[in-house]
Amino acid sequence: MNIDKISFHPGESPDDAKFSILVPSWNNLPFLKLCVGSILKNSRFNHQIIIHLNDGSDGSLAWVKENGFSYSRSNDNVGVCYAFNSAASLAKSDYLLLIDDDNYVLPDWDLYLWEDIQKIGHHYFSVSGTKIEPRKTFNPCVIAPQDFGSSPDNFRETELLEKYKSFEWDDWNGSSWYPLAIHKKMWDIVGGLSTEFTPGMYSDPDFMMKLWHCGVRYYKGVSQSRSYHFISKSVRRVKKNNGRKQFLKKWGISNSTFRDFYLRMGTPFHGELQEPKPNGNFKLRLLRDRLKILFSS
Repeated sequence: MNIDKISFHPGESPDDAKFSILVPSWNNLPFLKLCVGSILKNSRFNHQIIIHLNDGSDGSLAWVKENGFSYSRSNDNVGVCYAFNSAASLAKSDYLLLIDDDNYVLPDWDLYLWEDIQKIGHHYFSVSGTKIEPRKTFNPCVIAPQDFGSSPDNFRETELLEKYKSFEWDDWNGSSWYPLAIHKKMWDIVGGLSTEFTPGMYSDPDFMMKLWHCGVRYYKGVSQSRSYHFISKSVRRVKKNNGRKQFLKKWGISNSTFRDFYLRMGTPFHGELQEPKPNGNFKLRLLRDRLKILFSS
């Protein structure tokens, strides 16, 4: 992996762009086209679209150039940490929006995020949209199973657009899933995504922990801001880092402890989060984590 080979290509950006939208993509052109197309079609506001191309030899590079988007590019796959950080360096807006290329944003997704952000009154926040997924996973923050296709080839867009509003869901705690909005000041203060987690496993909770240590307590998932997530298989193409162990040794607690006791992931949102209560369950979890660190050494 040669980081020196990342190149940067600023394109035109609307003067009134609400978000600088960062989209990493690794030879995933059909998904990338659908993702960007949904942003252009289903957004209420204008946005700056910035794409990081890992390789791009599948036609992605030619397509991005043809459409005049801002982009950064690496000759090889450098992972999502370098990809997001590279794209962010081209951002013109005060607000960043991180999204994977296997998402299709639904109408007015940006309006609901923007309205929520304007009510906060400060920069110390992490605000996510709510994903609809075709199958049930461990993630308590998504609407699933709601299957509207597994790829652009079998995507039932018309049916999704007819039904997506009908799924009842509440605002939730623990924003760390993409699409995710953050103020650029906070991104700069914590230094973006930590590249020691390359190619990217557990870089998301690490980013949330950095924000927590910086004073962020507003971690909200906005129910009305919705997207469809295809759950692409790109991650299966990479040799994964041991992010679980890296997170544990870096922060002294496991990701599951951070998720359950700090972010309260997936529980109903009632405002800013507080420090975990030092009850028996929390103390037992910390003891378990210390044992994990001991054995991992």
